[in-house]
Amino acid sequence: MEIKPNIFEILFDKAETFGKTTYEISKLKALDTTTVVATSVVSRISVILMISMFLLVFNIGVALFLGEFLGKIYYGFFIVAGFYLIAGIILHFFLHKWIEKPLSNLIITQALK
Repeated sequence: MEIKPNIFEILFDKAETFGKTTYEISKLKALDTTTVVATSVVSRISVILMISMFLLVFNIGVALFLGEFLGKIYYGFFIVAGFYLIAGIILHFFLHKWIEKPLSNLIITQALK
């Protein structure tokens, strides 16, 4: 004698399968989003690192050039440091939102894909 499953058992099995599938799809979407954001961040960090290294060496050259031109090497470093102090103050007070908004938009856009 074979026992036939009733409608509730079939419905429960289908709901369980649906729940597991939805969970797996959510995990894959989260993994995809994390991967896209991480690779974007890593690529941007590598570009920023290269630009930073260029700027460091360039600024040392400018400081040495200015110092030689002014007669004392350390004068050039003081001038370059003063330039960056002024640029930092301007960025902090006036352009903070200009940098923050595009960065947050990038992260949100990548997360919603």
